[in-house]
Amino acid sequence: MTTIYYDKDASLDPIRARRAAIIGYGSQGHAHALNLKESGVDVRVGLHAASRSRAKAEAAGLKVMTVSEAAQWADLIMILAPDQTQKQIYDADIAPHLTKGKALFFAHGFNIHYGQIRPPADVDVMLIAPKSPGHLVRRLYQDGKGTPALIAIHQDATGQARALGMSYARALGVTRAGLLETTFKEETETDLFGEQAVLCGGVTALVQAGFDTLVEAGYQPESAYFECLHELKLIVDMMYEGGMGWMRHSISDTAEYGDYTRGPRLINQAVREEMRKVLKEVQTGVFAREWILENQAGRPVFDKLREQGKQHPIEDVGRRLREMMSWIRDAKKDSSDPSAR
Repeated sequence: MTTIYYDKDASLDPIRARRAAIIGYGSQGHAHALNLKESGVDVRVGLHAASRSRAKAEAAGLKVMTVSEAAQWADLIMILAPDQTQKQIYDADIAPHLTKGKALFFAHGFNIHYGQIRPPADVDVMLIAPKSPGHLVRRLYQDGKGTPALIAIHQDATGQARALGMSYARALGVTRAGLLETTFKEETETDLFGEQAVLCGGVTALVQAGFDTLVEAGYQPESAYFECLHELKLIVDMMYEGGMGWMRHSISDTAEYGDYTRGPRLINQAVREEMRKVLKEVQTGVFAREWILENQAGRPVFDKLREQGKQHPIEDVGRRLREMMSWIRDAKKDSSDPSAR
């Protein structure tokens, strides 16, 4: 049976007895550092000397060290640097200070699951993975709420890993919403597949294809933008609040009938088969090797695709329309603050 933990299942005592180093001060890093600090945890932020985030962390009342200093000082180290830089940071600045009994935490299992980081056997290795961008982890904590998260144990060298992980999760605020027990393998593979097939790759490709189809048929780009991108949030919000059943209850019968009859024609057997191929590439490590090699080569394909994405007409149309909506501009300022990256 699925195990989900809440505040009542976790004590703050284990994490408050630790010295916690948060490595990185981006989207997740700033949320973890500030939430833990406000939960009574002794926290330091580890950043390289030239980091632009140093001043922001210090302005937020946090103590900042170099990564090496923080790893040496702490007995719990949470690595929240980007996947592609974690191995280099770990090898150079963290591994030399991983003495017996310390705890090494991650918010994504990529580098452990694919063998890029191999911790010594005498340290605890845990995963606490919020299912939300960092700025929402922070905002919901401040509102007395939380975002769901995953917990997994890779190594329990001390026999106290689960209790410590759950304590960390409570300090982060995620046990308010629910902490699901999983494995590094499951978290990594489902996360990558979800991003590629649905949440990022699938959605953006579908939105762009819908926009292109309407514009090519002679409809106004602005109308196509509103229909295929802007309204997507309204639909997703209803699904978020009450599942697909609530969304279908809330839309017109015409829209609901079109959902049932036309949706499966688009996401047909061929698309499902392609999804299985995408999942297999994640499971076998094909995607991980591709991404690791891409970074080693200086990211030529990534940078080209990023630039192509910026040049799609939907971006210019959307930019103009969103500028007329002050509430969207204000929300974007909050979520695009450099400390939330």
